[in-house]
Amino acid sequence: MKIGVSLPVREMADDLESVVAFARLAEKLGFTHLRIPDQVIRSDSGYLPEPLTLMSYIAAATTRIELVPSVVVLPVRQTALVARQTAQLDRLSQGRLRLGIGVGADAAEYEAMGVDFHTRGRRCDEQIEVLRKLWCNPSIRFAGDFHNLDGVGINPRPVQQPIPIWIGAKAEPVKSVINRIGRQADGWFVLATPEQYPAVSDAIGEAAREAGRDPATIGTEAGVAVVGPREAEWQDRVRNWRATGLTHLCLRTLGGGLDNQGHLDKLEEIAERIPGR
Repeated sequence: MKIGVSLPVREMADDLESVVAFARLAEKLGFTHLRIPDQVIRSDSGYLPEPLTLMSYIAAATTRIELVPSVVVLPVRQTALVARQTAQLDRLSQGRLRLGIGVGADAAEYEAMGVDFHTRGRRCDEQIEVLRKLWCNPSIRFAGDFHNLDGVGINPRPVQQPIPIWIGAKAEPVKSVINRIGRQADGWFVLATPEQYPAVSDAIGEAAREAGRDPATIGTEAGVAVVGPREAEWQDRVRNWRATGLTHLCLRTLGGGLDNQGHLDKLEEIAERIPGR
């Protein structure tokens, strides 16, 4: 099981020195990946930097750790522009990008971006297909419900062709999201509890088999907080997730009222106490 960490950008805010120090320390301590959340615009969002831009900055300060925006609300963004931005980020990081996407649930965000909230699922399905074509081909032709591309492409294209796409979902995803993961995703971010997980995983596996895919090729990643109300049990939670056969786990230092140095200290502390590592 690969174990990464969430970059505590909401709490570190504009302290870029601490942000970079956290990323470098995570890499030094052997964490495999670094996650950053996304939102474009909301009524009461709090501080949250744009993830693709920030990860470009972090790419220059690190050499090995995988960069994981999770999750980008894909349907509110222009597909060709996302293809261009992510291709550039993948090149800047020398192939270290894993793109987390989702459709979101905030109608106001869609209204602000001028996108139909009610077609977001179908739009996302088509966007995934278009992204992969743009990443892997110098020129594409595509005619769909939301895209009409005739002999166009992006240059440069990414190091990874295609960039891995992982999908975010609710604890108990609706059928359309289960199908999207099973048919199109390289992996999915698990919000289910360990008790809910088997049923959701089985449903995704069935959707994958119906699409002619091997469910074993679809990665899985859950999250565990190492601070806050459940701090005392984080090691047991890591053991429980490891026992399910999860491929990835993300540890979080957010939510415990730590200052910026406290996040760094906590990261160093937990690195030595991860069960089975």
